[in-house]
Amino acid sequence: MVDYGVILFVQVIYTRFPYAFRKTRILTQREDMLRHIPGQFGFLILICSIFPMFQSSRVIAQPIKAEKAQSDADFLSSIGVNSAVSRRGETLPNTIKCVKYLGVRWIRSGYESDIPVSDLIALHRATGCKFSYGLLSGGIDLNRLLAGGRELAQAGALLAFEGNNEPNNWGVTYDGEQGGGKADTWIPVAKLQRDLYKAVKNDPILKSYPVWSITENGAEKDNVGLQFLAIPPGAGCVMPDGIKYADFANCHNYFTHPSWPGLHDNQTWISADPTSACRVDGLYGNYGVTWAKHFKGYDTAQLMTLPRVTTETGITLDTTITESIQGLLYMSVYLAQFKRGWSHTAIYLLRDRTDEAGNQTFGFYKPDYTPRLAAIYLHNLTTILADNGTPSKLGSLRYSIPNEPDTVHDLFLQKSDGRYDLVVWDERFTGGEDDVKVDFGKRVGLIKVYDPTVGTTPVQTVHGASSVSLKMSDHPLVLEL
Repeated sequence: MVDYGVILFVQVIYTRFPYAFRKTRILTQREDMLRHIPGQFGFLILICSIFPMFQSSRVIAQPIKAEKAQSDADFLSSIGVNSAVSRRGETLPNTIKCVKYLGVRWIRSGYESDIPVSDLIALHRATGCKFSYGLLSGGIDLNRLLAGGRELAQAGALLAFEGNNEPNNWGVTYDGEQGGGKADTWIPVAKLQRDLYKAVKNDPILKSYPVWSITENGAEKDNVGLQFLAIPPGAGCVMPDGIKYADFANCHNYFTHPSWPGLHDNQTWISADPTSACRVDGLYGNYGVTWAKHFKGYDTAQLMTLPRVTTETGITLDTTITESIQGLLYMSVYLAQFKRGWSHTAIYLLRDRTDEAGNQTFGFYKPDYTPRLAAIYLHNLTTILADNGTPSKLGSLRYSIPNEPDTVHDLFLQKSDGRYDLVVWDERFTGGEDDVKVDFGKRVGLIKVYDPTVGTTPVQTVHGASSVSLKMSDHPLVLEL
C-alpha cells in the first residue's frame, strides 16, 4: 500500500532542501520557480489532508455545559390527576389512599359532580394535595364556583380556577344565549370566561389565584379570541380588543389522537411540543392557529413561553397498550410536559369510571381500586424524587450526553437538602435500546442509579467516576448525585 503522507513529506523535503539530494549548481530564475511548484503543491495537499482531521475532531467533541437545576418539589407539584374524589363511584377514604400512594399533588375538580367542598378540604388535610376548581362541563354558576373557591383558598387547598371543559362537546347557555356545542356562535362561551376572570381578579380573597382558560378553544366557530389569554390590539376578533380571559393556556393534548393513532417513539415528547410539530391536539392547534377555522393566535416564539397547563391526557388499554406500556407512557408524559414548559399536567383518570359507558381503562386504578402498573411505576418515581422543601439556592451541574439519541431526554432537579437528581428517560416505545453515557467531566463522589420500573432502591452505585453508562429503552432512570 502506498503511503501518500510519506511521499508528500519526501516531496517537501526534496524541494525545500535540494542540496541533500543533488549536487550544488547555480539555478536560473525559471528553474528556481519551477523547482518550488511541486513542493508547494505537495505541501498544500498535505495541509488539506490533515485539516479535516482537526475539523472533524472539533465537530465530534461536545462541550460539557452547566445546566441550572429546577427543584424536585416543582416537578412533583406538576403531577396531577382527574378525580371525582367522593362521587361517581369513588370514595373519599380510597381517594386519600390513592393520592398518598401515587404522590400526586393536585387534582382537577369542580362542582360538576356535586362534590362537597368539605370532602376536598378533608382530602387536602390528609394528603396536602390542592385543587384546580372549575366550571367543567356546561357549568355557568360563577357565584357557586367562587364561593367554593373561597373555602378552598382559606383552607390552603386552592391551586387555580378553570373555565369550561370542552365547550365544543358541552355547550353552555349563558345570559340567555346558547354557545358552543351545536350552536353557531361561541360568544356566550367567551362572555362566561371573561366574566369568570373578572370576578376572580376583583375578589379580595381570590385575586392572587391564576385562572386557567377553557379547553378545546381550537374548535371556535366564530373568532371570539379565546385563542388568546388576552385579546391583543388589532386581532380582528368578534369580542373587543383587550378582553382578558385567562392567565394560563389550557389543553387536552392526549398523546394519542385520531390524527396520530397507535404507539410511537417519542410519543409524549412530541405531544408536549408547543409548536406546529405537535402531532396531537396540542398548544399550537388551540393557541397558535385554531384547528377548526384556522383563526390566528400566538406565533411560534410566543407559544414557546406561553404559560400553560394540561388538565387531561392519558390512554386506554388495548392489544398494543398493555398495562406496562401505559405505565411507561404515564411516567414519561409527566417528565416530557414539565421539561417542555407545562407547569401542571393531570392524567385522566385516577380510577376508572363506573357511571358511564365506553372503554374505562384510563385509570391508575381499576374500579375495585386494584392498582395498575401505572400506579406502581408512578409511586416508585415520586418516592425516589420525594421532597417537600425548596432549595435555598438552585445550583448548576456540568454534564453532557454525547451523541444523545433523539428519543433520549433529561431533566435536572435539585432537592431541598442539596442533592441532585438527574432524570434520563428514553421514549423507544416501539422497541429497541440505546447505550447512553452521561459525562460529568470530573469525578463525582457518589452516584446512585434508580429504576422506577424495578423499585425504590438503587439498581447501581458508582463511586468516584466521571461518567456513567446506561442501557436505555422505554422508561426513566434517576441518577442521584
